Amino acid sequence: MAEQALTPKTKKMIESSGPVGQNATVGSRIFDVLNYLIVSLIAFTTIVPFIYIIGASFATEYEIATRPMFFIPQDVSVAAYQFIFSSNKILRGFANSIFITAAGTAINLFFTVTMAYAISKPRLRGRNFFLNMVIFSMFFSGGMIPGYIVVANILNLKNTFWAVLLPGAISAYNMMIVKNFFQGIPQELEESASIDGCTDIGVLLKIVLPLSLPVLATFGLFYAVGHWNAYFGAMIYMTGAKEKWPLQVLLRELIIMSNGSAGDMANMADDFVQPPEQSVKMAVIVVSTVPIMCVYPFLQKYFVKGVMVGALKG
Repeated sequence: MAEQALTPKTKKMIESSGPVGQNATVGSRIFDVLNYLIVSLIAFTTIVPFIYIIGASFATEYEIATRPMFFIPQDVSVAAYQFIFSSNKILRGFANSIFITAAGTAINLFFTVTMAYAISKPRLRGRNFFLNMVIFSMFFSGGMIPGYIVVANILNLKNTFWAVLLPGAISAYNMMIVKNFFQGIPQELEESASIDGCTDIGVLLKIVLPLSLPVLATFGLFYAVGHWNAYFGAMIYMTGAKEKWPLQVLLRELIIMSNGSAGDMANMADDFVQPPEQSVKMAVIVVSTVPIMCVYPFLQKYFVKGVMVGALKG
């Protein structure tokens, strides 16, 4: 019935409206080809270095030094990975990174959700004051030196995991987007739950959070990637607790040591006296990158839905 109600002119416009239609114009086809070429070029330039790093991590030192670029090594060697996983420092750093990522992401989501839910309610007393304070923090900060004084001297958190978890406990920008998402949830759902005797915390846990899984998954991954890749906080706050260093700080030390003497490099492992320097760099990059890449595909579908809905509603 709906198709019969369409006039021939309307049908013709629908058939030729999109570039995927059979009657697409020459300009639309050229535009699509250019888009595919540009996207393919960007994808190629992005993936090629990573493929080279994977290949070089299995190569010998001689091949890395003599071949400027290759994807498949001629002589496959796992000496770099044997060196990495034979070192207690590397394995401990890997465990520290996992702990910091898991605990930091949980702390970030807790503070982000609770503050965003409170500020999203117009009935909150002093709502505009708190909202303006959040906006102010998006443009101004105390700086690195005052931040170090607060964390190390005033709070006395130096050489503890709290020094890298608490300073970035909440992102003002992410909190604002989550707030806008919460404001887009129909108020009738919360009112119905309140009539049934549900408290504000119950409404948050039973109504709001189940409806907010896309935005929570999106920003949860953002926070997790940030914690996994972070190294500067641990580098300045954990100078006296090297056993708590995450993998990224050890990677930095490994690169510095690999540019020095072989004896310094050998201190990173227990069994190797002269470890492969260049291939170890590549292997550590692979080891530190693969875990977070394995998580990304499972949450990728939430990205557009979570970010766009939170940005447009409110």
